[in-house]
Amino acid sequence: MFEKIFGAGDTNSLTMNKPHPDSLLDTGVQGVISRPIDRVDGPLKVSGTATYAAEYQLDGLAHGVLVGSTVGKGRIVSVDADAVLGMPGVIDVVTDFDTFLRNAQQGGETTAPTQGVRDVDYFGEIVAIVLAESFEEARAAAYALPIEYEKKEGQYAFQAHRTEGETPPDSVTPAKFTQGDIDQAMRDAAVTVDVTYVTPSQNSAAMEPHASIAVWNDDALTLYGAYQMPTSDAQQLAKSLGVSDKKVRIIARYIGGGFGSKLGIAPESVAAAVAAKKLGRPVKAVMARGQVFDATVRRSNTEQHMRLATDRNGRLTAIGHDSLTSNLPGEDYFEPVGIGTHLAYAGENRSITHQLVPLNLTLSGSMRAPGEAVGMIGLECAMDELAEKLGMDPIELRRINDPAVDPEKDVPFSSRALTQSLDKGAELFGWNKRNAMPGQRREGEWLIGMGVASAVRGNQLQQSAAGIEIRPDGTATVASAMTDIGTGSYTILAQIASEILGIPLDKITMKLGDTIDPPAAGSGGSWGAASAGSAVYLAAEQARKKLAAAMGVEEAELTLKDGYAIGDNRQVPIGELVGSGIEVTGEIKPGSQEKQTTQASFGCHFAEVGVNAVTGEVRVRRMLGVFAAGRVLNAKTARSQCLGGMTFGIGAALTEDLIHDQRTGKLVNRDLAEYHLPVNADVPQLEVHFIDERDIHANPIHAKGIGELGISGAAPAVVNAIYNACGVRVRDMPITCDKLLAGLPPM
Repeated sequence: MFEKIFGAGDTNSLTMNKPHPDSLLDTGVQGVISRPIDRVDGPLKVSGTATYAAEYQLDGLAHGVLVGSTVGKGRIVSVDADAVLGMPGVIDVVTDFDTFLRNAQQGGETTAPTQGVRDVDYFGEIVAIVLAESFEEARAAAYALPIEYEKKEGQYAFQAHRTEGETPPDSVTPAKFTQGDIDQAMRDAAVTVDVTYVTPSQNSAAMEPHASIAVWNDDALTLYGAYQMPTSDAQQLAKSLGVSDKKVRIIARYIGGGFGSKLGIAPESVAAAVAAKKLGRPVKAVMARGQVFDATVRRSNTEQHMRLATDRNGRLTAIGHDSLTSNLPGEDYFEPVGIGTHLAYAGENRSITHQLVPLNLTLSGSMRAPGEAVGMIGLECAMDELAEKLGMDPIELRRINDPAVDPEKDVPFSSRALTQSLDKGAELFGWNKRNAMPGQRREGEWLIGMGVASAVRGNQLQQSAAGIEIRPDGTATVASAMTDIGTGSYTILAQIASEILGIPLDKITMKLGDTIDPPAAGSGGSWGAASAGSAVYLAAEQARKKLAAAMGVEEAELTLKDGYAIGDNRQVPIGELVGSGIEVTGEIKPGSQEKQTTQASFGCHFAEVGVNAVTGEVRVRRMLGVFAAGRVLNAKTARSQCLGGMTFGIGAALTEDLIHDQRTGKLVNRDLAEYHLPVNADVPQLEVHFIDERDIHANPIHAKGIGELGISGAAPAVVNAIYNACGVRVRDMPITCDKLLAGLPPM
């Protein structure tokens, strides 16, 4: 259906079956890679001219407002469309019980169940879309639409059903892993910790609501959407609609944040597509903020049973991390709570398991750093408790348990700089000034403490492609279905192309977020930069070979800089070497390197907090992170990602708590006024540092994921600092004043 722009050029494909020690990014002379270059899309965003999903202006556009269920479990008996069809501007009410779906996202998996919603499984589930000539008219009719339900008994309270959990099928991480005999190791140990940590449900709360505009051209659909992975999202949408993949195009050029909530298609895309097909005109559907909370995905609540055991010298002999999470009945996705625990520390006896409790609450799915973001709270706080029992510095405990090889797979790490990060962070933060005895430092009413936690995030490479066109005027276009969700993709991909081809950044046009272009894994799982960046690298490598041939020199003798090709004592404008233009495509695929090595990014967080001895108020006074994630492609955008992750951590530790009414499953705090995100006053100046490293096993650009590393371990550093400040150990997140007050020492 859609002609591929870069279908005719040569393709340079690489499967990562062996290390890639030599990188053109180390020999390029353009001097743009790794530099803190401003976002190339920044001027468009600050001037309001970057077009987001809901902002496309199409002739004949109809406005749709979604309608959510008002029962937590039941069956739709009737939808009285006639009651609102006479209202001003109303065009139609569309209900499609065969196609509307609860949500196709399964933790990033490309599944798309064509499940209708005549049977309602959670409060707020989308059941209809009301269409009108204006948004206001559609909204008024949506509020007035009568729907009759047959109510059924649902399961809404986690504590009431926590014993009903079952082991789900293995997903990205094994649901159940055991090694050795952890029970015997706990009995034989010199020192043990056996505690339970609890985290609540959370919502991604991205700034841009989920939005779609659907337009059909005969039997082909174009959807302007706010989606992180357009290539797989188009496949999901096609499957939901019962049409060929080739008949669906998704355009997602700018996305106002996603954090996992936009990995898979949400109900508004299907509703808009079905309605547009029925009306024969374009339809826009934008979720209201409350609907984003109700009907996209939440991060599951967790209950984490932590067991740690050591000998008298502090060497771990046992690690147990057994978790309960929740999801809708029949769903297999589980929050992979123990995913970071698999590779964080040594210890021959291990139990890392997950059980899934079925609840009629909003679908559980991926949210930034699924697994590590909450799982590191249990692990790193338990490590802090263990260090205190041992009378050992928390950093020293982590240092002596830093494994030389993967403790479960017995393969080497592709790179691992955990101890190096901890040592650097301790020096920069002034860790030597910490008093190991809690509650010893006071400043008036404030009790001051420091905390530390490791950061671990698994690294993934996903199949991705990108195309490059170089024109006779020396300008170039880089195109891929990769997206930029605020992470800096437009900029770093341009930097990679510029460094290898010697074409100035201002002469490179970036074209992202359109499935008409080479397919890409998109933004998710912290694989975006490395996967799409490697595809751009390979395309540029192929273009470089063509330029060398046109120049009549060996590739090794060719220098590309500032728009010129230099070799054989000649300097020629690059545009003169491409004839009528050249097109090339690069494609990266994962290979055996991901099995021959364990790949992950590592780092650490340090936090200093003040706890008010009278009120229990907590203030994060300063925070510092050190991160090792392979090559840093842009120091400014990488730092920005870590700042965002650290802010997420502050929210997880202190404020974020998605609350459901345990009688109906209805969300109580379904807006940004009541779902408490950390705001400017909650966040101090955050300090970010990087370890200079290269990972030759990961990909040809030697970079690893960083966007989710910044949140992993951030919350427990704050939690551990609170304990050091006041001596109150809270194991139920978030830590609010009421959980501290009773245990605070007298003034």
